[in-house]
Amino acid sequence: MSGPFTLAPLPWDEDALAPHISGRTISFHYGKHHKKYVDTLNELVAGTAYAQMTLDAVVRATADAAAGSKEKKIFDNAAQAWNHDFYWRSLTPKSNRPTGTLAAAIERDFGDRLADKLAEEGTAQFGSGWVWLVSKDGKLAVEKTHDAMTPMAKGATCLLCIDVWEHAYYLDYQNERPKYLKTVLDKIVNWDFAAQNLASTGSRPLAAE
Repeated sequence: MSGPFTLAPLPWDEDALAPHISGRTISFHYGKHHKKYVDTLNELVAGTAYAQMTLDAVVRATADAAAGSKEKKIFDNAAQAWNHDFYWRSLTPKSNRPTGTLAAAIERDFGDRLADKLAEEGTAQFGSGWVWLVSKDGKLAVEKTHDAMTPMAKGATCLLCIDVWEHAYYLDYQNERPKYLKTVLDKIVNWDFAAQNLASTGSRPLAAE
């Protein structure tokens, strides 16, 4: 449908993450779930000031909306549209590893425990939600959020995320969320994307601090 917000293209082909995430999962997840959030958002913001705002601005403006309000519905769909676009870019068919400033920051704040921490928090998230690597107050942190909530709405800089809603993994992993998380972290997480996001914060090499 036409509207102020569009479904951004995937950064890779639908089957590019196979066998770790199947093309069938991506087809449903992106073509049905993600698209529905964008379409619903356009319906909700039609004729409002939100239609003239950027997606991240809509998310921030509606993050504290009251339950049951139209603004809360706008937030849920805007945040889910934003979160999904961020999630796709957090994945890559070309395996890479943290380097440079990102690697140094990970060593400083997690040692060798970052992947374990992301997997633990993602597994511990009750019900639907997300697990995030973020930068805030000069340090890296792992956060989990429920439903559509995103740390971006609360002022943190998101570096990468993993979707732990069941539709993200159920066709491939059924109820084995820990296996899905481990596979993503071992095989297809996009550390280069995380490094780009960290660089946008103006983070300097640790030796210069």
